[in-house]
Amino acid sequence: MVDIRRSSDRRGDRGSLLSGVVVFVGCVLFLGGFVWGAVVYQPYTVPTDSMAPTVSSGDRVLAERIDGSTVRRGDIVVFEDAVWGSLPMVKRVVGVGGDKVACCDSKGRLTVNGRPVDEPYLSTKGPASPKGFHSTVPEGRLFLLGDHRDDSLDSRIHLTDSGKGSVDRFSVKARVDATAWPLSGMGVVARPDSFAALPGGVSEPGPVRAIVATILTGAGLILGGAAYGPIARLSGRRRRT
Repeated sequence: MVDIRRSSDRRGDRGSLLSGVVVFVGCVLFLGGFVWGAVVYQPYTVPTDSMAPTVSSGDRVLAERIDGSTVRRGDIVVFEDAVWGSLPMVKRVVGVGGDKVACCDSKGRLTVNGRPVDEPYLSTKGPASPKGFHSTVPEGRLFLLGDHRDDSLDSRIHLTDSGKGSVDRFSVKARVDATAWPLSGMGVVARPDSFAALPGGVSEPGPVRAIVATILTGAGLILGGAAYGPIARLSGRRRRT
């Protein structure tokens, strides 16, 4: 009986040690995931419906802190520009330096350098803009439109400015990577395939999926490790009985 108890105690000690290690690793992953997210992402609240239905007024989004040089067509960016009001704004990049952006072709589509761009994210199925426009984007600048073209104050209304409706790419503070609130709309914001065929392609997704996976893995390890102790003790009592 003594040998059985000693053997059970040794197993219990090893199990407790393993449980502690698992909980420790889980805490590192759980807290590390949050720190990683805080360093890479900045939360923003979308102020208007100009980007609906992709993101709507009041939505809470996670925007990856980026350098303006990494911006690509199709990105939804957060930027500030003195001419536009010096407030954080959220729009989609449809043209970069040197692009000829125009609307609309015979099928009502936006064109970039003469190539039509299908935009499945638009709020309506009609023309890509209720009013025609064209602009050549100066080097180092970006042409920005809202997804809700009937309700967006964007590059179209600034066409007479010296920048021909564009903003300096280094006015971009972050790129929207995911929607965090409301829960019904939670998810990663997809990069539009329609811009992928243009020179430069589209930007790579941010690490939001990896961050979430790290946090969930850490939480699972913490719960699993913490649950081991009570389960092991109960199992030990049953064996002794």
